[in-house]
Amino acid sequence: MSTGESVLSGVAEAAAAAGELYRDLHAHPELSGAEHRTAAALAARLRDAGFAVTEGVGGTGVVGVLRNGPGPTVLLRAELDALPVAEQTGLPYASRAAGDGPPVMHACGHDLHVAALAGAAALLGSGRAHWAGTVLAVGQPAEETLTGARAMLDDGLYERFGRPDVVLAQHAAPLPAGMVAHGGGPMTAGSATFEVVVHGRGGHAGSPHRAVDPVVTAAAIVLRLQTVVSREVGPAEQVVLTVGTLHAGTQANVVPDRATLGLTVRSVSPDALTRVSEAVRRVVTAECAASACPSDPEITLVSSSPVNINDPAAMARTRAAHEQCLGGQRVAWFPPSLATEDFPHFTESGAAGVYWMLGTVGPRQWAAAPGATATEKLQSLPANHSPLYAPDVDLALPTGIRALVSAALAHLDGASPDGERSSSVDA
Repeated sequence: MSTGESVLSGVAEAAAAAGELYRDLHAHPELSGAEHRTAAALAARLRDAGFAVTEGVGGTGVVGVLRNGPGPTVLLRAELDALPVAEQTGLPYASRAAGDGPPVMHACGHDLHVAALAGAAALLGSGRAHWAGTVLAVGQPAEETLTGARAMLDDGLYERFGRPDVVLAQHAAPLPAGMVAHGGGPMTAGSATFEVVVHGRGGHAGSPHRAVDPVVTAAAIVLRLQTVVSREVGPAEQVVLTVGTLHAGTQANVVPDRATLGLTVRSVSPDALTRVSEAVRRVVTAECAASACPSDPEITLVSSSPVNINDPAAMARTRAAHEQCLGGQRVAWFPPSLATEDFPHFTESGAAGVYWMLGTVGPRQWAAAPGATATEKLQSLPANHSPLYAPDVDLALPTGIRALVSAALAHLDGASPDGERSSSVDA
């Protein structure tokens, strides 16, 4: 029996326990920065697996450390937070989050990621005779706001718990459950999110000539920004610019004194991301000048993330491990996505990063999806962030556990039956 087979021999039991955790987390989602219950639940599972656990890292982050002799350090990361989305799945374990705030839902699969991490930690903890090194299990807060990874690093993540050689993570994706998919280049886009405040001069709707209307200026900014990608970016470059929010005024007969926009830029090219971000500042400033706004606009970079590019050697090693564990027919290639992630921050110290996609679509979901072709069905399936998003947990969760464990073992030192250690990481 190989090392992977030995450690994974208890995967059915681990997946059953992780499934209970998944359903509990799905029913009790928490927004970015407020993941107290979620963090406590993961911390308890990690302690049960033999990890030394520290809570409250970078806010509500959780770090579990399992030291098992000399060898490489491998970090496994999962996200804790959910989204302000009203769930419409009708599942028996649908979100029960209620209160005075917005509705909350695990609409992006982070509950699946946490459950898979807990299951993988249990197997690695019970299989310590078969590997050597250190495993860091990290529950990261505030991924959806792209602030959690940086907060954990700024709180001394690596200085306090050790600097990893390899950082591994997976993300739920609209692929058949039981599959994983890798990318040879960028996996997710870099991003820059801005808040823009346009200053006007308030007045009466009946005498707009005596005011400076920030709504008109904001509207002009929105329209002009639509030309940046179409006229300043090469056709082959993958770039999107989206204005997601525009808030102004409180009453129809009042010209407000300010308008606030929220917008994001995303690209798989760092150069294009920089150029378009600069264009945003230029357009906003010029439109405010053209409207004779009484003061300059406020342009604030709210959050940003680098392009998420896998380390080629580490990705090849991980993919080979997945092919051996899951079978080559269940390991696919994934094109670059314009979704964005703060996962790349974990690799800024020189650690090799590997990030793959985890299939979540079950046979019933696939059969029920409208469309005659695979492309049509994929387009009609509820996407991440949809109120109808519902992974097939019975199929996706065991695969996620297997994927994390086999990937970790590929980068840790192995142990032969006589206890001798062999390095699985290239010097």
